[in-house]
Amino acid sequence: VQLQASGGGLVQAGASLRLLCGVSGRTSSVNIMGWFRQAPGKERDIVGAITRTGATIYYTDSQRDRFAISRDNAHNTVYLQMNNLKPEDTGIYYCAAREIGRSEPWNDENSYGYWGQGTLVTVSS
Repeated sequence: VQLQASGGGLVQAGASLRLLCGVSGRTSSVNIMGWFRQAPGKERDIVGAITRTGATIYYTDSQRDRFAISRDNAHNTVYLQMNNLKPEDTGIYYCAAREIGRSEPWNDENSYGYWGQGTLVTVSS
């Protein structure tokens, strides 16, 4: 499974961005897709995740109101819509894939076996 994240950039506070994650390879083995963020000087944290069909979407409490995750399985793409961006949203955003059959909690970073290269989001004040 290969992942390619894109859509990052430099924006001002209050702007919106939509990140994309293209998924290729053995996509049939993928269940949950997650988005993670690594802020400068900090550890990588999960932003949210979406199940294979999109029926269930998870968010951390801090992202729930401004971020939205969706997926288009016909085009093997997962999206992270980010609205009303704040300087503290700055970081490298990664998409990651978790295989079918894993039973760990959705926010367990170690359960995601495939990672994209990350896309940088910079929010200026």
